[in-house]
Amino acid sequence: QVQPVESGGGLVQAGDSLRLSCVISSEYEFEKYALAWFRQAPGQEREFVAGIDQPGVHTPYADSVKGRFTISKDSAKNTLFLQLDNLKPEDTARYFCARSRFTSPYRDAKYYASWGQGTQVTVSS
Repeated sequence: QVQPVESGGGLVQAGDSLRLSCVISSEYEFEKYALAWFRQAPGQEREFVAGIDQPGVHTPYADSVKGRFTISKDSAKNTLFLQLDNLKPEDTARYFCARSRFTSPYRDAKYYASWGQGTQVTVSS
């Protein structure tokens, strides 16, 4: 299994937008499994943010980001995206891309087989 590689994080102000990217170099892994974004703030547990199933149809979100974040994928580039709009200080965290063991994007991190190193998002008020 390959390790996902995230990019796109940064320091922004409240209300700004960012787009995170995650490249999974194995076409097989990218196409055959669900993918997801998680985040972890200092002193807190890693939490599910958004997921996308293998067909790219079902896209669950955490209640805290619903309506502000959008997950998508580009199969031609083996790249998973997370568009973050109307960012809030409470969105500050390290964001991780993960490849599921299954075709559905479960919210529990234990169902994910490979993880990237993460990309830091910091939102100032």
